[in-house]
Amino acid sequence: MQVDDIDEVMRIELAAYPHPWTKGNFLDSLYSGYEAWVLRHGTTRLAGYFLVMLAVDEVHLLNITVRPELQGRGLGKLQLDRVAALARERGMGSVLLEVRPSNLRALAVYERYGFSRIGLRKGYYPAAGNRREDAIVMRLPL
Repeated sequence: MQVDDIDEVMRIELAAYPHPWTKGNFLDSLYSGYEAWVLRHGTTRLAGYFLVMLAVDEVHLLNITVRPELQGRGLGKLQLDRVAALARERGMGSVLLEVRPSNLRALAVYERYGFSRIGLRKGYYPAAGNRREDAIVMRLPL
């Protein structure tokens, strides 16, 4: 992912989530040196993206998204394959992520992929009505 991709990334982010990341979140991630990848459909159309932070011995998956109209075609799994490969290339022992309990589709994808639930972060995500939603913490050992 490059700065020039951010406008298209934002269109997907806004279409995919009720509480999307901001343009500033993406730019800060790029400027912080986080690994940020895009997936193209065809020659130019952006189909998805992910951002990860490399920690001491694990990769923290911060955001992974597939364009809503392309979901259900295995593109999320393809991106998870790249995340896992990247982690292995860097000698990391696991991949960590948070997911909303209400995001049943993502939970199913992660569990099928081999992630296990390891914890809960209370009030982690913003939710409708000025409330907060917990996050399920999941880990994939490599």
